[in-house]
Formats: sequence, C-alpha cells, structure tokens
Amino acid sequence: MTTQLTPDRVASPLLAPKSGFGPALARWVGALAGAIAIFSILLLTKGADPIATLVDMVVSTTTGASIEQIVIKAAPLVLAAMAVVLPARAGLANVGGEGQVIIGAVAGAGVGLVVSGPAALPLMLIGGALGGALWAGLAVALRVTVGVNEAVTTLLLNYVALDVMLYLIYEPWKDANGSGQPATPPLAIEQRLPLVGGTAVHMGIVLALVAAAAVWLTLRHTSFGFRLSVVGGNPEAARRAGLPVARLLVTAMLLGGALAGLAGVIHLAGIEFKLRPGLTTNIGYIAFLAAWLARHNPLPAVAAAFMLAAITVGGDSLQLDSGLPAATVNVLMALILLAVLGWTAKRSTS
Repeated sequence: MTTQLTPDRVASPLLAPKSGFGPALARWVGALAGAIAIFSILLLTKGADPIATLVDMVVSTTTGASIEQIVIKAAPLVLAAMAVVLPARAGLANVGGEGQVIIGAVAGAGVGLVVSGPAALPLMLIGGALGGALWAGLAVALRVTVGVNEAVTTLLLNYVALDVMLYLIYEPWKDANGSGQPATPPLAIEQRLPLVGGTAVHMGIVLALVAAAAVWLTLRHTSFGFRLSVVGGNPEAARRAGLPVARLLVTAMLLGGALAGLAGVIHLAGIEFKLRPGLTTNIGYIAFLAAWLARHNPLPAVAAAFMLAAITVGGDSLQLDSGLPAATVNVLMALILLAVLGWTAKRSTS
C-alpha cells in the first residue's frame, strides 16, 4: 500500500504552518512591538531618546529621495531573498547568498570587461546568473555526493567569493587609470541599467519583482514546486514515490544561486558601476533575514525585503541625528528577526 502525496500532506520543515490571518497579524504586531521595546531600552543605555530616535528614523524614510533609496536597496534584496526561499522549499538552507551575490557581480563585471555595445548588458545579466548558479552548485554537489551540509558549505563559500573578488580588483582587473584604490574600471553607459522614468530607481527593481512573481507561481502552481515540497517535507517518502530527489535538490539550489547572482549584477549595473571592496554591503545576509522573517514564503519575503531596506535607510539617522554607531541598525534587524521567529511560531496544541 502506497501513501498518496498531496499538497496538504506535505510541508517543508523550513516553512511555517498555516494559521488564520487575524491571529497571525496579531502575533506579528506583538512581536514587532516587543522588538521595538527592547531596542528602546538599548537606546536609553546609549543616552539617546528612544521616541525622538524612532520618530527620526520613520520621518527620514518618508522623503522622495529616501523612498527612491529604499526601492534601490530592496531590488537586490528581493532577488537574494528568493535565492533562499526557493531552495528552502526543498529543505535546503542556502546561507551563501552573500557569496553568490559577489560572484554574480564578478561574473557580470568580467563580461563587461570584454563585451561592449547593446549586447553587453543582457550578457552581463546572463553571466551573473550563471556565476551565482555555479557558486551555489559547488555546495549542492557536495550535499548530494558526499552528504556535506549545504548550510556549512554555502556559508564558507561566502568568504572564498570575497577573496576571489579582492584578488581580481587588487591584481588583474584593477583600474590602471583610477585613483589607485582597488576597483575595476567603471562600466560604460550602455552597460548600466536604465532608470525608471525621471527617478534614481533603476530597472533592476522590475527584474526583481518579476522574478519574485515567477518564484511564487512556480512554487504554488506547478508540479515542480509541488515536487520540491515533497522533497523538503520528507525526502525518504519522495524517494519511495519515485521522485529524482538529487536532481530536484540540485535544480533548486542552482536556481537559487542564479537569482542571487542576478542580484549581484543588478547591484553592480544599477548603482555601483565597478567592483570594489564592500561592494555588496551585506546584501546576502540581510536577504537571508528577509526570507526567514517571511518563513520562506515568496510574497511576504518581498515585503520583508522592503521593510529591511527601509530600516537600513532610516538607520542613517541613527548616526547623523543621534550619534549612535552604524551597527545599531543591525541590532534592530536582529531583534526583529528573533522576535518574529520566536513570538509568531505556532505552538503545538497536541
């Protein structure tokens, strides 16, 4: 006798159980309020006025320029969050978004160094996606061949990716006509992403939202998405049902890496225009938080990415107006993550 596998009977351990919208919203509000309360206590210990500081953070994100900056910062975050969400459906923990973003930017910059003209930007986007997929592929290959946990390998590969980029910008790719700082030559105008209307927002946000919608549709409405859920929920049952578990794991991780690599390219071609130290500003790590805040659900992960982008932009006022360290905003992000994951977890009643 075989067990019938249906969507309502399969759930990845990385996905949260469903609950009613009302109670879930109440738990979210309570969790955020708790995080803000703890953050306020921290501000008091630093001699800052919590109310004035938090008001300044909110006000600083409501200007036109700040809103544009939030959208710009959210674009790669959305893509990198999808790079966590998609593998998570198969039960994989992709902690290597940062490295995949870096390698995507490196691959895109490499294409830009040798290709010019109208074909340059599309080829850079493709190259970046392939670079990110390749980097993620190293980790998943170790997982399916020798059983090395992908959370460990993807995390360690982040540091290797950074070393690869630093070697290139200090040695073979360093701009000979630059100021002497380690960086590649700037991208040509045709290699940069076009802007949306008369704003400073680049077209990367459109690519990011389209990719997020594609991930949502894939996971929710395709047999591939259902098979990933089966593998993530019970790999042994998936094997007994005849599913190609190894192939599904590899595909999920490669697609995730491609999305993270694409995030690196749009950050390079949309705002940075050259490889340099500190290029990614922790995009991969912040996106990982966004995915976990949303419990690996695609559309909520988009909202979480925008929220964290807003916190990042608003955090500038912590330095300018309150004289607090720049790392203070990271503390707020961590508190929100811990509060949401801890307080909104559905308690077992059986």
